[in-house]
Amino acid sequence: MPRASSLSSFSRCLPVLAGLSLTPWAVPAWAQDTALEQPLAEPSAAPSDDRARWGLGLAAGVRQQPYTDAGNKSQGLPLVYFENRHVRVFGTGAELKLPALELGGRSSLSFGLRARYGLGGYKPDDAPVLSGMEERKGSIWLGAGLVWRNELADVSLEWLGDASGKSKGQHLRLGVQRDFRAGRFTFTPRLEAVWVDDKYVDYYYGVRAQEVRIGRPLYLGRSSVNTEIGLRVGYAIDRHQSVFLDIGSTQLGKQIKNSPLVNRSGLGSASVGYLYRF
Repeated sequence: MPRASSLSSFSRCLPVLAGLSLTPWAVPAWAQDTALEQPLAEPSAAPSDDRARWGLGLAAGVRQQPYTDAGNKSQGLPLVYFENRHVRVFGTGAELKLPALELGGRSSLSFGLRARYGLGGYKPDDAPVLSGMEERKGSIWLGAGLVWRNELADVSLEWLGDASGKSKGQHLRLGVQRDFRAGRFTFTPRLEAVWVDDKYVDYYYGVRAQEVRIGRPLYLGRSSVNTEIGLRVGYAIDRHQSVFLDIGSTQLGKQIKNSPLVNRSGLGSASVGYLYRF
């Protein structure tokens, strides 16, 4: 379970849902500009028994879109949570847990194979600048992740590749977060850097030869790094019910900001949700 300290010690986009007496790894579809949703929480240590845990809930959120004159995007998502010693499923993400390493004290390394459905992309009628563009679609992403838990913070690293062949891209995410408890509240600030490769940037932010128009020149994407800061606030109503609020701000990488489709350097997002654990 997440580490706790007093609120007076408080000194952590999107992704998240830990701090609500559970720590599933998951992703809200609205939480990220790059269409690779932000993890709601990093995985907890494997349960000490084979007892399955599950829950149901709802989440809703809004995020800014990077495309010129595109409005904010709102979205709702049913939350289905299931976890046992070997598997974790939550929202649009799933993980097959691998054996963890205990490093002594409160330090440990946990590993997992991950799958996620990315709800990114756009339709040509989403904004005037996209008129005449081919639709860009979401994908199924497969990869692996690890989490190093220590006295100071949780450090996570995740790699995912596009298994659906839409963008044929990949991304690497490095994040740091820490939980602070105060009664029934949990506050989790986070800081993350996300590298996306040239194929990913080209698919979601590039302009192909057949899509060139006046004011929309040819653009071939190159790899870029986005950075995000965020804060998740969780509140445990009782031993079964939890609610959360998550806010985040993403700074777009240079190769995304340079796209003729984009007129923002940063994006904001916010989400709220409710979960009932049986």
